[in-house]
Amino acid sequence: MAARPLEPATVYGVPPQNEPGREYVSSGDDGRMVELDLHAIYSAVRRNLLWIALIMAAFVGLGIVATLLTVPQYVATSSVLVEQETEKIIEESTSPVGYQDADRFLRTQADIIGSVALATRVVESEGLAENANFFTALGAEYPTNENVDAVDLGPEGLPGLRRSLAADLLLNNLEISLPTQSRLIGISFSSSDPNLSASIANAVASNYLESNLARKFDSSAYAREFLAQQLSDARDKVEKSERDLNQYSRAAGLIRVSGQGQNADKETTLSVTNDALVQLNAASTAATAERIAAEKRWQNVAGIAPLSIPEVLANSAVQQLLTERARVAASLAEERVKHLEEHPNVQALEAQLRDVDSQIASLGQSIKRTIRLDYETAREREGSIQGRLASTRGEALDEQDRGVQYNLLKRVAETDRALYNTLLTRFNELSATAGAASNNVSIVDLAEAPRKPDSPKPLLNMLLSLLGGMIFSGLFVAGRELLDDTVRTPTDVEEKLGLPLLGMIPMAEGEFIEDDLDDPKSGASEAYQSLVTNLRYYSADGIPKTILVTSSQQGEGKSTTSLQLAREFAKLNKRTLLIDADLRRPTLHRRLPGRREVDGFTSVLAGEKTPAEVIVQSDRPNLDFMTALPIPPAPSALLATADIKGLIERLGEHYDHIIFDAPPVLGLSDAPSMAAQIHSAILVVDSTKGKRGGVNSALGRLAMVNSRPMGAVLTKFDPRQAGSAYSYYGSGYYSYEHSSSD
Repeated sequence: MAARPLEPATVYGVPPQNEPGREYVSSGDDGRMVELDLHAIYSAVRRNLLWIALIMAAFVGLGIVATLLTVPQYVATSSVLVEQETEKIIEESTSPVGYQDADRFLRTQADIIGSVALATRVVESEGLAENANFFTALGAEYPTNENVDAVDLGPEGLPGLRRSLAADLLLNNLEISLPTQSRLIGISFSSSDPNLSASIANAVASNYLESNLARKFDSSAYAREFLAQQLSDARDKVEKSERDLNQYSRAAGLIRVSGQGQNADKETTLSVTNDALVQLNAASTAATAERIAAEKRWQNVAGIAPLSIPEVLANSAVQQLLTERARVAASLAEERVKHLEEHPNVQALEAQLRDVDSQIASLGQSIKRTIRLDYETAREREGSIQGRLASTRGEALDEQDRGVQYNLLKRVAETDRALYNTLLTRFNELSATAGAASNNVSIVDLAEAPRKPDSPKPLLNMLLSLLGGMIFSGLFVAGRELLDDTVRTPTDVEEKLGLPLLGMIPMAEGEFIEDDLDDPKSGASEAYQSLVTNLRYYSADGIPKTILVTSSQQGEGKSTTSLQLAREFAKLNKRTLLIDADLRRPTLHRRLPGRREVDGFTSVLAGEKTPAEVIVQSDRPNLDFMTALPIPPAPSALLATADIKGLIERLGEHYDHIIFDAPPVLGLSDAPSMAAQIHSAILVVDSTKGKRGGVNSALGRLAMVNSRPMGAVLTKFDPRQAGSAYSYYGSGYYSYEHSSSD
């Protein structure tokens, strides 16, 4: 497997210990840690130090220019006290005002102070629309016929335009402050003239005071006018409802009677029908009783003789007749004693007795008839009264039905009368207290002309410039780093390219990498030795017999890597052949001292020479070279038709490892053509200019010929540019003293 740089890891949920230059901060309750790589930030700053300096200089310069060009502004402040007050028009009592209502009331007053209406009032009262100094102090041009287009004047002409612009300028430079837990409202105005600032601040406060009084008076006048209108309407309603009620009571036959004493404000209704009904009901009851009594008397005497009737016997006339009869009967008895029946005295007395009996019978029958007549009279009277009662009861029910509508009209009249009385009382109160309301606004502090300008503030401007420069620089660096797809670190190789990292070759310490490679204790030499070690354990078969070394673009160090791999393999007592397969820009022949124009790979591919004729032995044991000369006119065609596999088989009989130094992949078909026949490939990536897009494009081209590199070699690696995770690559083992105990 390819060697990978060890990174801090979390073992069984335990976060790694902080390393120098790296911090971990908790990201939440889940216990995860967020890594803050200070070295990476420092590296990013170093890479963009010039840009940061330019941005900071630009912001500081802008701050200085803005400070110098800013016109000094003077701020004057006046303060007014606003007491809580609830307007009363109809209601007599008010509920306690809560905190939120009080806060809302104060904010409303602050909005009134900053309203266009009050600003226009101040402009008109102070004559600001005609004051050119006012416009100049606020940095505006005074409108005149010469500098104003006639189209923009509006219906009010130039005076209206000046008034509108003056009000806008006043509002733009007016600031209302409302401290918490306080009823004091601060009114601040800023301009380039300190006296003007104080004058406008005081004018706003005084006009607010006057407008508040005017608003109260207008409110009272409006209330009186409103109540007067309502009172007139209520009066009309009362008159109409009273007239309707009176007309209905007349039509219904109802008599309205005013109340007396405590009920003087109430009225009752006198109903003739109801009184008649009561009287008839009593008369009917009495008549029924009389009829029953008369009927009972008649039933008692109807079947008996008149002289058996108590009323007959109790009659004085009957009693006199009975007395007379007894006298006549006594006289008749005496005469019969003395005389016979035919005696005139006896016959005269008998005739007199018959006459008395006839009178008694006649009088008894008369009294009996009188009892009957009394019964019949009582019965007729009862019937008559009951008939009248029934008729009157119907009339009373009809009147009761009419009373429902009467009660409705009566309630309407009473309601209208009560509303009228309420409105009349409130109207009289408002008329009595008109103009006597106290103002709930008072001026606490008058503004004075400030001695020092409020702006500009050079120190604050410089601090803001520095802060803005730092923020913009940070955003610029962050954006540039996010957009930068350079493959700089081993992590980039694995995450951006998806390739295992075979080795990292550090940046040359001297001017030329060859000088570092000649020193076996240099960082570059150690890195290539580590690369060889990784290749030895890459697979079970060890180092591949044939290796193609290529890159995405030129200048990434593939030729140096090919040469150093060949040298390291030779040190392992492996017969190694390095073939310069770059038929367009060959470099190996330049490394051969005294033999710069030796034919090589091109001649073998063209069949002009055999490998034995072009192979050059180096000054190192087990290491041979094959140049790319001569440069062919059509390298792509030559590589496409050449039997590279056959060549590898022939060379494999004499060498343990064959390394092909191939051309870059992008823009050329040479490397893909060879990669299709040489499956063990190594991709060299320059950490200073290797771009993710370019390298992935190269990998895509290799994938089209079914070739995937077995790994990547990161060259020109600078630990200082890679962050703290790779800082230890900058301290090699051989940098210690030779006297170390190790």
